[in-house]
Amino acid sequence: MLYGYNLAVVNSPAEYIKDFYNRSVVNRNGSGLSEESLTLMYSLTVSVFAIGGLLGSLLVGVLVTRFGRKGTLVNSTALVFISGALMGFSRICGSPEMVIIGRFITGIHSGISLSVVPMYLGEIAPKNLRGFLGLMPSIFICVGVFMAQVLGLHELLGKEEHWPLFLSIVVAPTFIQLLLLPWFPESPRYLLIEKHNVHATITALKWYRAKCNIQAEIEEMQEEQRSLSTVNTVSVWHLILDTSVRWQVVSIVVINIGMQLSGIDAIWFYTNAIFENAGIPRPQIQYTTVGTGAIEVIAGLIGCFTIERLGRRPLMIGGFGFMGICCAGITISLVLQTYLSFMRYVSVACVVGIIAGFCIGPAGVPFLMTAELFKQSHRPAAYIVGGSLNWISNFTVGFVFPFLQMSAGAFCYLIFCGICLSVAGYVYFIIPETKNKTFMEISQMFSSKEPVIQPLVQSSPDQLKLKKMNGYGALENGFLEFDSSMSFP
Repeated sequence: MLYGYNLAVVNSPAEYIKDFYNRSVVNRNGSGLSEESLTLMYSLTVSVFAIGGLLGSLLVGVLVTRFGRKGTLVNSTALVFISGALMGFSRICGSPEMVIIGRFITGIHSGISLSVVPMYLGEIAPKNLRGFLGLMPSIFICVGVFMAQVLGLHELLGKEEHWPLFLSIVVAPTFIQLLLLPWFPESPRYLLIEKHNVHATITALKWYRAKCNIQAEIEEMQEEQRSLSTVNTVSVWHLILDTSVRWQVVSIVVINIGMQLSGIDAIWFYTNAIFENAGIPRPQIQYTTVGTGAIEVIAGLIGCFTIERLGRRPLMIGGFGFMGICCAGITISLVLQTYLSFMRYVSVACVVGIIAGFCIGPAGVPFLMTAELFKQSHRPAAYIVGGSLNWISNFTVGFVFPFLQMSAGAFCYLIFCGICLSVAGYVYFIIPETKNKTFMEISQMFSSKEPVIQPLVQSSPDQLKLKKMNGYGALENGFLEFDSSMSFP
């Protein structure tokens, strides 16, 4: 939720923050900033959040191995209190640097949480609810964006004197988390596979599965533990070099980069400017923005409650495809609105369509898939790769989009259109459905597109047959089928 809040919180007080920066520089140097310098400084304020997120995502592997999933989330709350204090007292101290540093530290926290929360939920969820719980982070991202939009109304915290409080109010939900989260158990998979603590694993599973038989789940985790008995938690470098997970790595690279380069961050960071360019009167923009936030939440709920019925692939393909169409629609409507006045409303509808398409699938499924496509040993490194690319792309869009918009105008959205349609095509042709599959089954589905099987016994090549699953050359049900004529010593 804090990630979503911090994505959108700089949108409505943008002019107040720029004015504060300019007045602070005048008080120090006697002269103000040029328009280009002010735009650059504000773009840094927006995008430094992503730089912090990148750093946070790089720390995930070390933190979750040392402190566990829950422990990492609890310990990282200190970062929010530090950043909240910096941003809250920045105007009193007359220091733009405190705002920028506070945004950076908040970014570190979001970078950690954005990887660890889906990892934690993916590991504690039963397989029939893994998709539902896996999309919960995206629901709360949308809720965070919506809260920032509502609190940013002029009637609430949208006045000039309130913007420091508006930026620093993130400490309130963090305090609630700090009170409640320590009472929850650690991830059972982490306790068994990495800590080898059977008693704690059973205790945690009984807590999470109060009315279920946990024996089958423990056996599945022990099967994964046996398969990893000679494999330690791998580093990012070893993950990249591991040919057995090549297609999984390529897939998380594509979907995480596509998630951010789809243009959604440009929409969130600069919603007010986009609506103003579309010709909506300035007093009405804040209410239009709140309306889009409500649509985000509704679209996220639709995705959350349909993922276990439809699967991961339809939500990803449909979401990215619809976003691509809407990006093209924005370009067409902005070009034609000087000739056709109703086109300004078409552009607003396309913005709403991009947000709805994103929240239905691409907002949360990439994080879920990062958890599902890898075994326990590879999962932390996979989240580092996915999270790092996510944040690098986030920074790129947040920093470059204002200048891209100035140079390319309405045609800048065609870039996002091409990216969205490309990612939809990749998911359609490459990524299999993972609904209701265990982590071991998913690993077998993705094992290799052109597998080379080493015979386990001395036999002729025609005695060893490889079954096909979903066209991915994986072993069906994880076993080799031998001819009945085979003989063993």
